[in-house]
Amino acid sequence: MGKRLFDIAASALGLLLLAPLLLLAALWIRLDSPGPALFRQTRVGRFGVPFTIHKFRTMRVEPGAAITVGVDPRITRPGHVLRRTKLDELPQLWDVLRGAMSLVGPRPELPRYVALYPAEMRERVLAVRPGITDPASLAFSHEAELLAAAPDPEREYREVILPAKLKLSADYAASANLAADLRLIWVTLGRVLHG
Repeated sequence: MGKRLFDIAASALGLLLLAPLLLLAALWIRLDSPGPALFRQTRVGRFGVPFTIHKFRTMRVEPGAAITVGVDPRITRPGHVLRRTKLDELPQLWDVLRGAMSLVGPRPELPRYVALYPAEMRERVLAVRPGITDPASLAFSHEAELLAAAPDPEREYREVILPAKLKLSADYAASANLAADLRLIWVTLGRVLHG
């Protein structure tokens, strides 16, 4: 209960304080390239229930791969800045406020990748709300570069990165508490502020 109350208070305060920045980012995206300011996608949430995640759109609106590899040519000018600073994730504060996500929790995956989870891992990871940050997202903060160096990025993600992230996420879910969440938020903010 304490974790959810903290999520509600922190996300509401964040949305309120960051409203001018959110509006400026949305305007920049809209002026730079055709398409909506927000990117919406179906992800798998707590207990395996699908939900729509919100991010600032960082790529041109065109068909492409599900994973982003290195310096993807589809990334827009605002997209490069938003991705580098992690500001593209800020709309997820709304997902936290509405209860689909938590500030800290396993990053929500696409249904096709969740289908690859071993049953025991799936049960553990999906027992908690997905989050904006977690140990796996910190450990793999340069995932796009790792994928760019792989001969087959999709296979590298499925067979190497996803299992490693899944283990970290399962370990987090098994011992999640507010004190650990506060530490992870602090580390995440430090990473964002110091590049």
